Amino acid sequence: MGHENRPAPRPAPRATPAERAAAGREARKRVPRSAHAEFEPSADRRPALKILEAQSAARVPELVPVRYGRMTESPFRFYRGAAAVMAADLAATPVSGITAQLCGDAHLLNFRLLASPERNLVFDINDFDETLPGPWEWDVKRLAASLVVAARANGFSGRERSGIVRAAVRSYRESMARFAGMGNLAVWYARVDEQRLREVAATQLADRGRRNLDRALSKARTRDSAQAFAKLATTSDGHPRIVPDPPLIVPIEELLPDVERAAAEKWFGTLLGRYGHTLSSDRRALLADYRLVDVARKVVGVGSVGTRCWILLLLGRDENDPLFLQAKEADDSVLAGHLDPSVHSNQGQRVVAGQRLMQASSDIFLGWQRVDGLDGRRRDFYVRQLRDWKGIVEPELMVPRGMTVFGEVCGTTLARAHARSGDRIAIAAYLGSGDRFDRALAVFAEAYADRNERDHRTLVDAVASGRLPSAPG
Repeated sequence: MGHENRPAPRPAPRATPAERAAAGREARKRVPRSAHAEFEPSADRRPALKILEAQSAARVPELVPVRYGRMTESPFRFYRGAAAVMAADLAATPVSGITAQLCGDAHLLNFRLLASPERNLVFDINDFDETLPGPWEWDVKRLAASLVVAARANGFSGRERSGIVRAAVRSYRESMARFAGMGNLAVWYARVDEQRLREVAATQLADRGRRNLDRALSKARTRDSAQAFAKLATTSDGHPRIVPDPPLIVPIEELLPDVERAAAEKWFGTLLGRYGHTLSSDRRALLADYRLVDVARKVVGVGSVGTRCWILLLLGRDENDPLFLQAKEADDSVLAGHLDPSVHSNQGQRVVAGQRLMQASSDIFLGWQRVDGLDGRRRDFYVRQLRDWKGIVEPELMVPRGMTVFGEVCGTTLARAHARSGDRIAIAAYLGSGDRFDRALAVFAEAYADRNERDHRTLVDAVASGRLPSAPG
């Protein structure tokens, strides 16, 4: 019988929207929404310092004191660096059984202004080092607790903090209900852009808040490779070079004096060429039109301090056409010990795949590579632009109303990211139209902020006693 007479393959049966909603409501029977208020560390909880020390053992030794120094500065800075600690705590909390692609570190400073490939400003999640599929509640709880930690630092009252968290979680819940009623493509194209931010500001912020947003939008547009070049590089004897600022920025020739510059540049050139194959063909052609001129190791963030992060200075048309790329080491997600392993054996690819899935639009130079390092060890990296219109909030300058509105935008953004990968209909049905989940997370966030403050104090005491090293960062 010819191929033309064979019956077409039937697609696998899919659950209907009604069946998916029923599954979400059924999950409430197993784990009531009020159960998410619970947080009581288990008796065998691994000490936070042990978790941090285990991470530090795999990092650049001379940068570990900088990491601890940054984390001792405040409970919020500790929280930013302690995603692994919270991952262990979240693993013991109730979950609905419905999964989505997780950011893995969804604290409020990982939501920021970014440039879309079309050169529009959008608001989105920025950091995906810990991304992995898992319980959607974990990201929401990480965001909720971060709001309380930041609000406490500002001296907000308990009532104000509760209102901020409930507003953010309500925004997540109501946005998920809206996405549940939308078609797949409509969800995929949804985004929070500059126009939407201005609409929110016009209706919900006072004059001061609107002025702050205008400044943030304007400042974000200046943060590009040209601005990075003016801040991080100089031209000496006609050769552009990255300016040293040890230990935060160390050029390759100072970091590896025994390695000839030509050999180091060849190694990084190989990294760039191989990474380029993970880009689409048009972007690969764009990358090929640049030449590498300098490399340095750079300290970034709080939780990432000590990982191997390189900044690469490239030039295009001439010395007035710079491009700064960041090649950042990717290790196992902090969630990995608590969830199913990643389908990607390359940790850089894991980060990139998660970012592309959760973001409305991603950096045109986002890619990955596995390479044998100059020290002979094989490591995974992901690559992106160092700066591309990035704008970050300053929570310490926020009043309660401003943090409430910011939390609401974060909640909407996180819901959209989860709706792209998880069962948005089941999640929306689980959450329902009431505020039980919102109120539960307000309780959880306060309890977790208490735990975070105790862990921060433990680190401060360990540094003060000399048990752990610390250096200004």
